[in-house]
Amino acid sequence: MPVYWFALSQASAIYWDRACLIFILLHFLVYPSSNGYNSYMDKDTGSIGGIENPLPVHKELFYISVIMDMMALMLSCFLGAMVLVGVGIYILASRLYSYRGVRLKQYPVTGYLTVMICQGALVYFIVSGSVNNALDLKGEWLPAIITSLLIGGTYPLTQVYQHQQDKEDGVTTLSYKLGIKGTFVFCGIVLFVALLLLTLYFIRANQWYALIAYGIAMLPVGAYFTRWFLKVQQDPGNANFKNLMKMNYVASVCSSIAFISILIINKAG
Repeated sequence: MPVYWFALSQASAIYWDRACLIFILLHFLVYPSSNGYNSYMDKDTGSIGGIENPLPVHKELFYISVIMDMMALMLSCFLGAMVLVGVGIYILASRLYSYRGVRLKQYPVTGYLTVMICQGALVYFIVSGSVNNALDLKGEWLPAIITSLLIGGTYPLTQVYQHQQDKEDGVTTLSYKLGIKGTFVFCGIVLFVALLLLTLYFIRANQWYALIAYGIAMLPVGAYFTRWFLKVQQDPGNANFKNLMKMNYVASVCSSIAFISILIINKAG
């Protein structure tokens, strides 16, 4: 959702009917379908994603995910060929990420880059192309890269508590390769680069207010990340589901507030 609000806040023009449609399409069809299909393929019994105790999965989950994908693609037709292609690529990539016959998630770098690019830059372009009714690649490549870095700087953290579960499933994640402490260091570096580029982008766009709003809103995220890292250094057992969910909630809420605030300021001006 923060990627959606960031793209919306930077749109030169917004067709609000299209903005509502792409919001519904992504958050009520594409994302849930992707998560459902991944759960069906993994058949997790331990904590995964935002679910601490997942229920057993059945074939119906697979069928529902396919139906939701078809609905998403049909709705994409109302937003233009570019959006249709973008949504199609996202769905295909998410399937290749989870499907047992390919399973990109089992490869540490390939799986990481798939999530980083598709959930970051690709979604940014999809939303931007939807609400603008056009896509300016020349002017939007930098914010698109920034969104991928923001995703890339947080995604490995979602894997720190499930190394053993992934290993038993034949999946070698980037987080597993880096180790628990290494994952925190790596994510910190990627997020630092993302924030530097975001600062550069806001300055070049003469959006000083956006830089201030984002900086203030993200203070709780930086504080929690630092506190969590220090706790993990003292006891690696603190890299658990409960602490991860707190981090996810804080980061999602704060970043959404930041970008919604920027959106309001930009459109009010």
